[in-house]
Amino acid sequence: MRAYLAAPLTARWSWSTFRAALWAHVSLRVTARRLSKRGITAEVPAPPQLMAGSRRGVEAVLRRSSPTCLERSLVLQRWLFQHGVPCEVVIGVKRGASGVQAHAWLDVEQGQELVREFTEIHRLPPR
Repeated sequence: MRAYLAAPLTARWSWSTFRAALWAHVSLRVTARRLSKRGITAEVPAPPQLMAGSRRGVEAVLRRSSPTCLERSLVLQRWLFQHGVPCEVVIGVKRGASGVQAHAWLDVEQGQELVREFTEIHRLPPR
């Protein structure tokens, strides 16, 4: 993960940043449809062969759209896998004031304060 994050970002308005953003946008929509039909076995479309620094486009789309945590995690997992960072999607639950709540995140995000509140119930392998 360290080498992936150390890769220089592509220019904001470059062709590769745009292609990465377009892939993320389309993949979010496709993944949402597939999740409703196939559940957690849904597959995310393969990303185009781009430099790791093109992640700027993927991150921009994930920030500006409103995907569910599972959609976001699956799309980001697929992007990272393509760039040599295999990680698992973790699904967890917690009991809150309004009942049981579920959340999904990547295992490389374990340090986040939010995920510490959840009890892990399932993991999806890298793909």
